[in-house]
Amino acid sequence: MRIAYAVLLAAVLGLAACGPDPAAQVAPATPATPAVTPAIYQARTDTGPGGEPLPIAAIKPAYLRDRNVRAQVPYNGPDPAGSIVVDPYARFLYLVEPGGTATRVGIAVGKAGLGFSGTATVGRKARWPSWTPTANMVATEPDLYGPVKDGKAGGLDNPLGSRALYLYQGSRDTLYRIHGTMDPSSIGKATSAGCIRLFNQDIMDLFDRVPTGTRVKVRTAAESRALEGPLVETPDGYLEPAAAAPVVAMSPAGVPVVESAVPAAWR
Repeated sequence: MRIAYAVLLAAVLGLAACGPDPAAQVAPATPATPAVTPAIYQARTDTGPGGEPLPIAAIKPAYLRDRNVRAQVPYNGPDPAGSIVVDPYARFLYLVEPGGTATRVGIAVGKAGLGFSGTATVGRKARWPSWTPTANMVATEPDLYGPVKDGKAGGLDNPLGSRALYLYQGSRDTLYRIHGTMDPSSIGKATSAGCIRLFNQDIMDLFDRVPTGTRVKVRTAAESRALEGPLVETPDGYLEPAAAAPVVAMSPAGVPVVESAVPAAWR
């Protein structure tokens, strides 16, 4: 019984640390993953909150779709170099660099990740952060969250992962977080809860590159669509550009049709 509870708690906490875009269409999966894990996503050992060594697992190639992998990309947004730009609708995070480029990583987005837009700053940074459920979470699900109501120490089973950036507006904590994850399979997807999650390897890289006080821009849905274009959601929960949606049916007239436009009568 203790084991079953621990497994359930770990699964739920992985979602609850901090929704899908309701307008997203559906297209068949077109995975593009590397045959092996790239060096930046290999296993490593980090120093835990108590000075103990903590092993960080390699990211499985199946989770490293093109849109999830850290990459240097052209950047045509209005944000100045040094800014972090979060696009919860395209499920990207950018670190803007000089010369019209940016480092881009894939993110997982929960409902809380869609609840804030605008500009903030990194007010605090934490290595292997602790996490405490809200009073409402404890009140609504006391059996699940009651045992951790006083907080959960940082570590491999903590939903905030290896690092966290806390966003502030002036002296006010927005409660918006950019952090690692205990569930790498979620990156690139929308989930039922949470803020903005990165692979632990990606949040560690970002953590080391940005100081406290860094400007953070969180895009609105309209800004995302203008800069990223229309996207479709695949059955396995990832996003792809709408123009890349593959043909999955032929109309009675022989015209190829993508999934999002296939009438029920043809299915």
